[in-house]
Parts: sequence; C-alpha cells; structure tokens
Amino acid sequence: MNEIRLTQPDDWHVHLRDGAAMQAVVPYTARQFARAIVMPNLRPPITTAAQAQAYRERIVAAVPEGVAFTPLMTLYLTDNTPPDEIKRARDAGVVALKLYPAGATTNSDAGVTDVRKTYKTLEAMQREGLLLLVHGEVTDGEIDIFDREAVFIDRVMQPLRRDFPELKVVFEHITTQEAAQYVAAADRFTAATLTPQHLLYNRNAIFTGGLRPHYYCLPVLKREVHRQALLQAATSGSHKFFLGTDSAPHASVMKENSVCGAGCFTALSALELYAEAFEAAGALDKLEAFASFNGPDFYGLPRNTAQVVLRRTEWTLPEAVPFGDASLKPLRGGDSLAWKLV
Repeated sequence: MNEIRLTQPDDWHVHLRDGAAMQAVVPYTARQFARAIVMPNLRPPITTAAQAQAYRERIVAAVPEGVAFTPLMTLYLTDNTPPDEIKRARDAGVVALKLYPAGATTNSDAGVTDVRKTYKTLEAMQREGLLLLVHGEVTDGEIDIFDREAVFIDRVMQPLRRDFPELKVVFEHITTQEAAQYVAAADRFTAATLTPQHLLYNRNAIFTGGLRPHYYCLPVLKREVHRQALLQAATSGSHKFFLGTDSAPHASVMKENSVCGAGCFTALSALELYAEAFEAAGALDKLEAFASFNGPDFYGLPRNTAQVVLRRTEWTLPEAVPFGDASLKPLRGGDSLAWKLV
C-alpha cells in the first residue's frame, strides 16, 4: 500500500499554549485535523465559560487563512468549580472538563486534590452531557511513577464509574496494559485516547545513548509489554480507543534542561507517526476508524466529510521549528519518516 486515504481525523487531546507560542503551533494541528480538544492548563488555567470563549477566539485568530479548523474547548476542573458553571459552559459550547490530579503534570498545581470534592460538579456534568477527561495518575509520592496509572484505576476510576455511571469519561493518553484492559472491559460510557509516542516507543527510548528529554512525557513511557498492549488496543477495531496526540510543545531550552518539561511535540507529524505504528502492526486498515470515526462517535459529534491522503514518501522531519522567541524540537526531529501527509 503506497497511499492511504482517510476521512479527515480529529485530535482529541492537544496542548496549544497561548500567545506567540500558540500562534506558532496552531497551524500544525489545523493542517492535519478538522477539530481538536484543547487542553485548559494555561497559566492561569481556563476555569470558566467566559475564559474558554476568549481562548477559543485567540485560537481561531491563529488558524491560517483558508484552513477549516474548529477548536473544541474544555474547562480545568478544580476542587471549587461551581456546579452552576456547567450549564454556562454547555451553553458556550464547551464540551468537557479536564481532571488533573494536583501535581500530576505540567501546570496541574491548581488541579483536584480529592475527586470527592468535585462530586456536585460531576453530577451537573452528567446531567448536562459534558464529558470528563481524566489524567489518570495518582500523585502519592510513595507510589512508583511507573505504577501510578494502574493505582489510579483502583483508587479513582472504579469509584468514579460506580458513582456516576452515565457520565462519559475519557481515560486520556493511557500507557499501561492495565488501563487498556480496563477500558476494553468497561461499558459504553468509558473510552480512551492513545498517543503516537506510547504506540511507538517503550521507556528505553528515554535512555538510549544517553538521556533523551524529547521522549520524556507524562504519563511516562512504560515497558515493552505495555506498549504492545496499547498497540493491540489501538488496532483491535474496538470503538473505545481513538486518536489523541497529547502534543505538548515546550521550548527546546526547557526540554534540554536539568529539570526538563514533560511532553512530546508531535503535531508536526502526528498522522505520519500513527501510520508508522499501525503499519508495524499490520493494521493500516484499522487506522481510519481509530483516527476518524471513534472519537466523534463517542463525543456525539458528526464525523467529518473531508478527506486527507498519506503517501508513502521518505522525508526528513525538521530538527526544529520557530516557537515564539524560542525554538521547538519535534519528536523524531531530524529523522526520516516513511509516510507524508500530502
């Protein structure tokens, strides 16, 4: 197969930042995807419907002329998010709230300290039809970082699903065999996104030939057995798994630092990386459903009608691209890729 024609995909998890940084990266996402779920973890975070509307306007202004792209907005869930904000959010077109356990990842210090503190707000979300997007890791310092997702299932996901059975929950950027099995066995109100880096790499990638910070993200890459489980889930044909890049731009000086930022920037070549993963699994015929159908179906949105084409063409990913006043290095920057969006 030398060409793949797909219904235009959506990205169900992306970080676009703000200001000059946002203006630099929005065109990459808009070039590949018709819609994208935009993460709200700015400084300060997007916690109200009015802030989400203003942020959406800034994103739309950064979309290149002639490109059709729709940002789908989210709010940052806190211990104190008022339940009456949920209806305002729905009326403003917000589609979901994001649960960051406090301290779990970039700009999560204002996140949830105990999910039970948010129960009245979750009740309002279930009633109004807004989704809950979950960064699924506990932050207990006594739990090994490689085990925090599996522990989150026991401590948070299972009680949450019991107490809010009709709240749609997306277990985002899952990284473990346990999470893949949990979602596969769950009911129709639970789904998961998968990133290209977690489908392509295990934790050896962070340390091969030295410390490689551009492969460092949270949740961190896991053992090969987990990567294989994720790839099997993505290519299984199950409607519960769909594309979410978690593309997270950090200036190169912040990645190549003694304490580096967590995140892989993949928006420049996301579809090409997913195609590489699916081809390695012998499952290119499953890529369209994963990339283009399962996400909108779960969110209750129409599927896109436009198409995109990936062609088997060897090309070299730029080593770096402008990022406001800094530079930004994409995952695999400087390497050759086998597929190219044309």
